[in-house]
Amino acid sequence: MNRIDASEHYDESGFASQTPSLLTVVIDTNPRAWAAIHDLLPISKAIANILVFINAHLAYGNENQVAVLAAHTNRAVWLYPVSPNPDLPPSSRRRHGGGGSQDVEMAGADRHGRRSREPQLGTSANKYPQFAKIESSILASLRSLIDGTSSSDLNPTTLISGALSMALSYIHKTSLAFEPPKTSADPANPTTAPSTKAAVSNLHARILVLSVSESEPAQYIPTMNAVFAASHARIPIDTLALYSAPAFLQQAAFITNGVFLSAAANPRGLLTYLMFGFLADVDARNALVVPTQDSVDFRAACFCHRDVVDTGFVCSICLSIFCDVPENAECLTCGTKLALGNYGAKPAVVPRKKKKRKRANGTGREETGSATGTPGPT
Repeated sequence: MNRIDASEHYDESGFASQTPSLLTVVIDTNPRAWAAIHDLLPISKAIANILVFINAHLAYGNENQVAVLAAHTNRAVWLYPVSPNPDLPPSSRRRHGGGGSQDVEMAGADRHGRRSREPQLGTSANKYPQFAKIESSILASLRSLIDGTSSSDLNPTTLISGALSMALSYIHKTSLAFEPPKTSADPANPTTAPSTKAAVSNLHARILVLSVSESEPAQYIPTMNAVFAASHARIPIDTLALYSAPAFLQQAAFITNGVFLSAAANPRGLLTYLMFGFLADVDARNALVVPTQDSVDFRAACFCHRDVVDTGFVCSICLSIFCDVPENAECLTCGTKLALGNYGAKPAVVPRKKKKRKRANGTGREETGSATGTPGPT
């Protein structure tokens, strides 16, 4: 009995090597779009389901993080984390250290020790403090956004491209904290140089877009720029469409190896779609059968009229797309003369040769030899 080994023998390396996951949620807060599905899914119930999904993501790992953005009709707003003093004018923000080329802290106290405009937490002991902090921040920011929306802001479009750009910027800033420490400042040693790929590999980031409106053709270029930037950084863009199937977000999920799901048939099952389709992170998806797209709408928007077209004319230099031939066949973007070949020329009409009719057997007069008379004796 004295020789019993009571020491711990389980391996802790699996717990210590868990890679943190950053989930950035972009919520489409277009009032017109939510009014169209209000009878099926009010925005209040949708936010409650999203909060449950966010809590599940945070409970999946101790180092997991979350950020929430609202893509509104005319701007993109942070719901969590919130920036300090969002109501101050730009001149006041510069005096307080929040403008210019300096970064703005997104939560906590500012650099002068003042508390940020973050809502106070409730005193309920039945809720995890981190969950309560995120919930109160999202609800307060969303309420402020809705109260500040006037009738002139009720546009049918949504600024998805701006929200994607802000999400990518936040992910890049957060990934810098996970870079390996520099052991030497010697520029001749390449092993000590900072590596962006190493920072990305140390943080698994992804973007989830909750869409309730159609894609705006006028935002095709900035949206595709954000999509290709996310693809280059290996950041998947997932999309859950509640009302329609936006074409540009379908392409975003396809290009970045994300997941696209359409819940237009049953918006009430929002929480089910979120938990079973989007809860798994990048590592877990390698071991699971993730939802796939049956078909992808690859239509693009023309650069001349901002219309979604099936076929068009593409400049071979700058890859600009036009729904019709530009004036003087010159590219409106770079001015290159488009080589159209024989496009628009009238085709040459060639008369068809008449087929020679074949005589049927036994028809017509029999040939009786030569037409000349019988030669007589000479």
